[in-house]
Amino acid sequence: MTQGIQPSRRMVCGKATFFWGSRTYVMGIVNVTPNSFSGDGVMDAEAAIAQGVRFVEEGADILDVGGESTRPPSTAQAEGRRFGQAYGGVAAGVSVEEELRRVVPVIEGLAKRVSAPISVDTYKAAVARRALEAGACMVNDVWGLKADPMIAEVAAQAGAALVLMHNQRGTQYGDLLGDIKAGLQESVARALAAGVAPDKIIVDPGVGFGKTAQQNLELLRRLGEIRALGFPMLVGASRKSTIGMVLGLPVEDRLEGTAATVALSIAGGADIVRVHDVKAMARVARMADAVVRGWTG
Repeated sequence: MTQGIQPSRRMVCGKATFFWGSRTYVMGIVNVTPNSFSGDGVMDAEAAIAQGVRFVEEGADILDVGGESTRPPSTAQAEGRRFGQAYGGVAAGVSVEEELRRVVPVIEGLAKRVSAPISVDTYKAAVARRALEAGACMVNDVWGLKADPMIAEVAAQAGAALVLMHNQRGTQYGDLLGDIKAGLQESVARALAAGVAPDKIIVDPGVGFGKTAQQNLELLRRLGEIRALGFPMLVGASRKSTIGMVLGLPVEDRLEGTAATVALSIAGGADIVRVHDVKAMARVARMADAVVRGWTG
């Protein structure tokens, strides 16, 4: 538990209220990019909106809309070598203007068609601000305020939920879980100092970001140590390269591997699982919840 902080067991975001611990919530990924690592990116706003609507029908509790691929260069290169795919590394970051052009129409369209909360996957404060104005109520920052600390002020001013992910350049750790926890605590401290309410903070240990395959596996085994920070925990391992490396499978053939990580993440204390294959993973989450949290029939 972060010293002196007692996060609430409930969170309001948009029209939804999340009751942490009651069940696992499913976040569906809507990639509005031409180069998503998962191969599911779409550039047409109407197609992205239709995908989001379908995800809600299939069981998504949250929609996470992103306009820039965050695939680490090391992941792209490793997968390219292993599966003969010509990734050539991660694309250069897109401009604020381009990212806004991609995500704002999708968020505006989804806000009119679904009641599920909408998250914007960005590490840029300017994009976060405009996305919240367009109808999002959550910001998912893959750099945990370390790329653009102003995101915290934007979230605080809007009363938005804020996902803080652990990320770093390189894969060197003195103590894997200790370093991840310390990094998350630093991000939480920055958010609180900027005025973000404790009950609006969610932590993500960052599976696949700044970590080797072995480190990712260890992290998944020890999620309970992240849960002990006391904040709701999001885990996103869907289709990631560690699954591909373990199973020797390309990104489009990682459904079962993803299902295993989702079930084990729930057993490890995840409150939200971020996934590409919503219909299947919503069923996995429901079954895992029956085991982990109990089933009343």
